[in-house]
Amino acid sequence: MGERGQLGRLAVGLATLAFGVEAAVVGGIYAARYSGRKHRPAATFPVLAPVEADAAGDDITVYTYGADLYADMLAAISGAQEVIYFETFIWKGDEVGQKFKDALIATAERGVKVYITYDTFANLVVRPAFFQFPPSVVVRRHPLFGGGGLHMLDPRNAGRDHRKILVIDHTMGFVGGYNIGALYERYWRDTHVGLRGQVVADLDFSFVDHWNSGPGGYRPLLPVPARAWEPRVTIHRNLPRYMVYPIRNMYLEAIDRATSHVMLTHAYFIPDADLTRSLLNAAERGVEVSIIVPNESNHVLADWMSRGCYDDLLAGGVKLYLYQNAMIHSKTATIDGVWSTVGTANLDRMSLAGNYEINVEMFSPEVAHTLERVFANDLQNCVELTEQRWRTRSLVARLTERTIAPFRSLV
Repeated sequence: MGERGQLGRLAVGLATLAFGVEAAVVGGIYAARYSGRKHRPAATFPVLAPVEADAAGDDITVYTYGADLYADMLAAISGAQEVIYFETFIWKGDEVGQKFKDALIATAERGVKVYITYDTFANLVVRPAFFQFPPSVVVRRHPLFGGGGLHMLDPRNAGRDHRKILVIDHTMGFVGGYNIGALYERYWRDTHVGLRGQVVADLDFSFVDHWNSGPGGYRPLLPVPARAWEPRVTIHRNLPRYMVYPIRNMYLEAIDRATSHVMLTHAYFIPDADLTRSLLNAAERGVEVSIIVPNESNHVLADWMSRGCYDDLLAGGVKLYLYQNAMIHSKTATIDGVWSTVGTANLDRMSLAGNYEINVEMFSPEVAHTLERVFANDLQNCVELTEQRWRTRSLVARLTERTIAPFRSLV
């Protein structure tokens, strides 16, 4: 027992030391990024005006600038005649957030049914009074914890509502990476799509199903219009409550089919082993794989986690581009000039196996061409990270990457 006890104490001591080192490194990462940074300069970056494209009868509008998107969303809210479904992850209580709140209330006051859901955790820093609405607006807050007691430990109750959806009168919809706030209106590069056509029924269903299956005892919403079979534009939803995560498989299937080129833009790019292998396999068979990520995102730890796969990707012929002087928050991909997706899911564990997410999958050369234009436009604001440049990073950077590597499977 004495020897076992000593070994046990030694193991505990080593584990405590390792955790302390990792905690110190994480603390140092945050301190290095944010020390002395009180005011960030206004971001400037190239954008495209909203672009309309056809996808087998569905009308797709691609937005790359928040001010353009918000203007169309607010106009759609003001023009609603029957019903509005509005769902968001972050909703800032600033002047832009207030515009959306005022528009939704005004529309409800003239008789339109308005249903709102937002994530409680993501908005803890927003003053509670901002989320007070008159009885004409029905609000369901995605709870901080799902269920009570031991049910809180069930992963099916832990997912955040990371989706961003607006549906107007069952005929018009918006979905993508944009949250609501002044920061996102002009200072972040993100991507959203506006939808018209049969796919809106799927977006309708996505909101209604989430509303009806969520906690809180809210009155169920009525069924949505009939949905089409075998559409060329489809909606994929990650549903922690049912342990269903199709978006990851959608990406793997599309990348594995690639024969010409893969273009990914992701804010938090922390692919698992299967996704990394899929990208490397594509590059090995001659596919040009290009990925845009932020040079600095709003989550410094995610940046360091992302770097954990750069060695393999660069050595395997994947091209990495670092977006400069602004946060790029897009979650998009386009492949072979045929297939595209825009949505809320990042390529990390939290999105692909944790949160409620939603992505639009589009089989359309016209939409793919549009997203290729967007990618080319974003490249104007990027610096390529070559393998040679990556090898010149400091020893401190290399040690930091190794130290925080165990966290990669958690984010």
